[in-house]
Amino acid sequence: QLQLVESGGGLVQPGGSLRLSCAASGFTLDFYAIGWFRQAPGKEREGVSCVASRGDGTNYADSVKGRFTISRDNAKNTVYLQMDRLKPEDTAVYYCAAMGPTAFSECETGDEYDYWGQGTQVTVSS
Repeated sequence: QLQLVESGGGLVQPGGSLRLSCAASGFTLDFYAIGWFRQAPGKEREGVSCVASRGDGTNYADSVKGRFTISRDNAKNTVYLQMDRLKPEDTAVYYCAAMGPTAFSECETGDEYDYWGQGTQVTVSS
């Protein structure tokens, strides 16, 4: 059974950091593009970042560029989202999703992702 499990969310003060993890089971992330998405109350889901299945291709929403970093550790079958200089507007449920198998060196969060995790809450508040 293909499954993605997010972890690492929580409550953090503005300016703080969190690292989200997306662990896969039942399949190997090596051949999948992985995206991070978020949905705040009353808002539509938005793409935050993605990492391609091949090479180092990444993509970021303008709102998080320079503050968030996506990375993958294929040995651990896990993708991370390092979030620094967090703002209250980053508050949302964060989801990871997988698309593939693919062999592309680029990715887009607007693509159709096949498998989704259950989400982890991130709250940025003083």
